[in-house]
Parts: sequence; C-alpha cells; structure tokens
Amino acid sequence: MPCPAGLAPARTAGEYSGVLRGLVLGLKEHHRLALVRPLGLLLAGAVSGLIPESPDVPVVLVPVPSRPGSTRRRGHAPVRDICRRTASVLRRQGVDVTVAELLRMGRVEDQRALSAAGRAVNLAGAMRVDGRRLARLARSRPAAVVVLCDDVLTTGSTAREAQRALAASGVDIAGIAVVAAARRRSVRPTAKVQQESFHRLAFGSSVGAWSQSGSVDATAGRPLGAPAPTSMP
Repeated sequence: MPCPAGLAPARTAGEYSGVLRGLVLGLKEHHRLALVRPLGLLLAGAVSGLIPESPDVPVVLVPVPSRPGSTRRRGHAPVRDICRRTASVLRRQGVDVTVAELLRMGRVEDQRALSAAGRAVNLAGAMRVDGRRLARLARSRPAAVVVLCDDVLTTGSTAREAQRALAASGVDIAGIAVVAAARRRSVRPTAKVQQESFHRLAFGSSVGAWSQSGSVDATAGRPLGAPAPTSMP
C-alpha cells in the first residue's frame, strides 16, 4: 500500500505480516507442504477479485517463476504449487481454469539483501516466455483471462518484470494476484503522483483495461499471443 507504479491491477489476501507471513515462509523455507492448501485458498480469493463472476472464456493462472537455484534448493516450486491448489478451488466454483507455466527466469542474484532499486536492476530482462508452451496454450484456449500469480508482492520489481515479459509476447493480463503484500512504510508524494498518472495513462478509468487500443477490458479475455500492448512502460 500503495501499489507500486507500473503494475496491472493487483489483489492480495492480506498484509505480509503475522500469521500470513508465517504461512508463506513455512512453505517456502521450511518445506511444510501441507500449507499449500490454505495458501491456495487465500490466493483463490485474490484471483476472484480480478476475474468476472462468471467468465465467458477460460481463466489462465501464470505463476511467477523462482530462481532456478531456489527451486533446486527447496525441491519444489511454491508459487506453482499454490497456483495448482487455487485452480482446484476455482474449478469447484465452476470456473474453467488452468495453470500455465509460461515464464522462465534467467540467472539473477538472491533478492533478499537488495534494495528496491537493486531488485529492479537485478531483474531487468531476466524473464522470458516459453514460446512452445504459449503456442500450445493458444491452440487449446484461443482467448483467455490471464492472471499473473505470486506469493508476495514487495517492491513490485518481480511482478513488473513478469508483466513485461508476458506483454512482449502479446499476453495481456487482467491483473496480479498474490497471497500477501508488504506495506510500504513511506512513499514520497511525487512517487504517488507518478503512480496515479501512470494508471490513468495505461488503464484509463476502468480497472483492468489494458490493451493495445486502450478500449478492451482485459477481464473479458483476449487472444493469447496477440501483438504486444503499447501501453506497457
């Protein structure tokens, strides 16, 4: 709070503190795989806030990838696993939803010790879309509501890079759903003004409107792999 500038609309289940922080760290750092279930339920609530109540097209959840070294160390991919549980929850609610691991992460440093500026530099150009997976997804689901998913939103650098990589491949997103979000302790007024100006430019007055023409609501679904939106920074 407020949402970092440059991002599509974001939804979270709550603040990254207390019990919620403990749940996320329990899965990621302590290998408590049973926590996938409650975390998936929490993420489902965030996703539901970004999609139509009864979507006319399928919903695709795209997990933000971890660093390859982190995945090997943990022996599992937490965000992917949470997304799969979220998809299961939403299917029981009648939503046609799938999880698509479209994003690939290159070599980057561990983010934990980096400042917000350092994270942005570290992640710049680090992600790409797997073209073969995108092509297969586009064949099976010619149009879809795409939601980018992660466990925690902090400075926004990771989500911004994932959003950039998807947009470069023509994948528009309805928004970003996360389990938890960090509260920003201080924000300069100029940064807030810049953020509000960006959202007016990129999204207009309608939340979720982010497309090449500026008149298509991303929550209504659009063809996968279409030309990249021009409104991305």
